[in-house]
Amino acid sequence: GLDVGQYGVSTNFDVSTSTYEGAMSISAKHTQPRGIAWNSDGTKLFIVDTTLFPTYAAGVNEYAAPTPFTLGGPPTYTRSFSLSSQDSTPFGIAFNADGTKMFISGDQNNAVFEYALTTGFDISTASFTDSFSVAAQDTAPRGLTFNTTGTKMYVVSAAGNDVNEWILSTGFDVSTASYSQNFSVAAQETAPKGISFNPEASKMFIVGDYGDDVYEYRIDQLLTLGSGSFAAADVGKTIEANS
Repeated sequence: GLDVGQYGVSTNFDVSTSTYEGAMSISAKHTQPRGIAWNSDGTKLFIVDTTLFPTYAAGVNEYAAPTPFTLGGPPTYTRSFSLSSQDSTPFGIAFNADGTKMFISGDQNNAVFEYALTTGFDISTASFTDSFSVAAQDTAPRGLTFNTTGTKMYVVSAAGNDVNEWILSTGFDVSTASYSQNFSVAAQETAPKGISFNPEASKMFIVGDYGDDVYEYRIDQLLTLGSGSFAAADVGKTIEANS
C-alpha cells in the first residue's frame, strides 16, 4: 500500500544505525506520493502528490501530527493545496525556516516554484510567487532542499543521476539563483529521488528508487582564509571560523 515509513536512528545522522519503527498509511488521500517535508517543530507533515485522491490533480496535502516528528497517532489530514496551475508532476518540497515560503520542484516544466504563505506552514494561505527553470542542468528534477540560510539550493536529478547546486544572492528567493556545480551519485544510485542534509551540512543523504536505499555522504568542511589582518592586541584571542 501507499505509506510513509519511519526509522529510528540510535546514532544521530548515521543511517547504519537505523531500525524500522512503523508506517502511516496515506492511501485514503494519495495515489502517487512524491516529496515529503515537516514543519520546524514536527507538528505538521506535508506530502506532495502528482494525483491527489479524489481530485486526481497535482497538489500537496497537510497533516497534523499529535506527536512531533512521529507517525504514531497517526497524523491526521488537514487540508490540500493545488499545484496544477504550475506543474502537473511535482516531486520535491521544501520550506524556509518559518514556513512563510514553500518550494516545489516540478518535472513537467523542469523548474522550482516558489510560494508565499501569509501564515507559516499553513498551505491554505499559500500563493504562487515565482519560478526558476533548472532545465539547463536538470531535465528530471526530483527532491530539493536548501542550506539553512537559503543561499544554496540543491536539486536531485533523475536524468543526470546527480545533485545540482545553485547559489542564491538573496536567501530563499529563487529569482536570484545562479548555477554553481554538481555532484554525481551514479556510482551508488541510478534513480535518485530525495535529498537531505544534517544541520551542519557535513552529511548529505540521498534516497534512491533503483536500489531502494538511503545513501549517506560525508562532506568535508574546508576552512578558508580571508583578507583581514590581526593587531598585536589580538594575540591570545580565540576566533570561530566557518562554524
